[in-house]
This record gives sequence, structure tokens and C-alpha cells, in this order.
Amino acid sequence: MRASRLLSILMLLQLRGRLTAAGLAAEFEVSERTIYRDIDALSAAGVPVYGDRGPGGGFELLDGYRTRLTGLSAGEAEAMAMIGLPGPAAELGIGAATRAAHNKLLVALPGGGGALADRMAARFHLDPVDWYRGSEALPHLPAIARAVLDQHPFAMRYESWLGVRDWTVEPLGLVLKAGTWYLAANGGGKIRIFRIANIDGLTVGDTPFERPAHFHLATWWQAEQERFEAELFATEATVRASPTGSTRLAAQSPRGAAAVASAGPPAADGWREMTMMVEDSDHGARDMLALGAEVEVLTPESFRNRIGTLARAIAARHG
Repeated sequence: MRASRLLSILMLLQLRGRLTAAGLAAEFEVSERTIYRDIDALSAAGVPVYGDRGPGGGFELLDGYRTRLTGLSAGEAEAMAMIGLPGPAAELGIGAATRAAHNKLLVALPGGGGALADRMAARFHLDPVDWYRGSEALPHLPAIARAVLDQHPFAMRYESWLGVRDWTVEPLGLVLKAGTWYLAANGGGKIRIFRIANIDGLTVGDTPFERPAHFHLATWWQAEQERFEAELFATEATVRASPTGSTRLAAQSPRGAAAVASAGPPAADGWREMTMMVEDSDHGARDMLALGAEVEVLTPESFRNRIGTLARAIAARHG
């Protein structure tokens, strides 16, 4: 543990230049006294590190000194794929390993990579969470990620719209989509999708399972997404939309955008008729109601009636 910290201190000094004992103590969550002992150990090992006391002081490497001790640990190698995604890496419980691997890569670059890191961090930022949403509480995500990597099954309690059920699953992969984490796992005889935020009461088993030889997470997820959307939006509706309604419909969803793009020319009143795939349910009707009076559903009758029923209930509620 201390050897790893000494190497990390050395790389940080190489990347960032002068650092204070307080700053290093905060970085590694140790006391300043421990940092002073670590600096002494580096000096004793022949590393040319020197310090200045007082305001503006700190530790610094002798100009031109470079370290080649940049080998990746097993955990850092696993974290390599998450470099550039500090938020998701922290949620998975590998934030520290990701930062360490990131620093080792920068040290290996010509010139140390510090300037490159500063320039990239100042110009690019990835925020995977949608607008008006906060991050979900995911206390079990690090343990699930470890089980995925180690191929260990686990028992869990899961709450879905059908109710609460106990599952024993073989975890195959994790997917972050629009700020929400999902688990792909073999359970009940088939590969299923579970939302991580709905998992409770996790107990990880000791015996590894055999991973399906031909399972590829990205390919499977894409196919499942297409299947789910095809089953969910299985009803073809004919709608009319004003110019404002067409703009709102195109912005609401990719299906709306496709309907507007393929619509014919507008009638004399500016309204355009088009077809689109919808979810023939209360949920789909509420999506259509969000467009207000700028869009009218012509067919199917069941969808039109459902929208009318909800609209009358809203009008009655609001007088």
C-alpha cells in the first residue's frame, strides 16, 4: 500500500510540479506527517525531491528528473476503459484506480503529459446524466461491478413494475444509458435487463460461473434495445400537426422526427398529415397530450379515444 502511494506521489510531482504536504495529504487521505515520511523515503531511495517551507512552499522534483516506474496494477488495467469517465468510474468503485492509471499514461507521454491533461480537462467534459435529473443512489454498484469482472453469481431482491421478487443471477455486463445503470444478467433461464437502482439485498456467491462463450455485451444490448422499442411502439397512428406542432413533435422523439421528415406537403391551413409509431397506452397518450392542441390524432380510434378521455379529465380537474 505504501509503495503504491510513494509511486503515486512521484508521478503527481512529475505531472503537476510543486505540491504542498496538505495537498498531497488530501489527495491520498492520509496525514501530513505521513506525507513527510513518504517524502523522506523517496529521498532515501535516490529520488531528487526537495521542499520549501513557508508560504508558497511545497515539494518539487529536480528539473529534468523523469521516472519510468509506470507499470499498471491489475486494478488499474481494469480501469483503463473508464479513463475519461470519472463520474461512472467513481460509481463503479474504481475511481482511484482510474486516476492512477490516467497519471501513469500521462507520465509515459513526451513532456510528461501534464500540459496535455490540463488542456483536455479545460476543453472537454462529459456529463452522462439527463437534464433536470440527479444521479441515482447506487450503493450496490461497486459490488455488482466486481461480481461482473470476477464472474461471480449473486442473489438479490429486485423491484419492478410487476412487484418485488428474489432473483439469483449470473451477471454478464453493465451498461450506462442516459445516466442510468443497467445490468445484463442470466436469470430464470434467459438473459435479462435489470435496473441497478431497483436492486436491493445483494449477496455475492463464492463460486465463479461459466460465461456464455458467444455473448457480446454491446451487440446484445443493441439488439435488445431495438427489440424493446419495436414491441413498445407497435401501433401505427395517423396524426395532423400544425407548423408549431410539427416542430414540437420532431423535438419530442426520434419517431416524431422521422414522421415529420416523411410527411407530405402542408394543406391550405398549414397543417400536415403524417404517420408514426406510437405506444398505444396511457403512457403514449400522455406523450401526445404534451404537444397540446397543435397535434390531432386521427387513427387508430382506440388511441384517439384514450387521449380524449385523459384530456377531458384534465379539463374537468382544472375547470
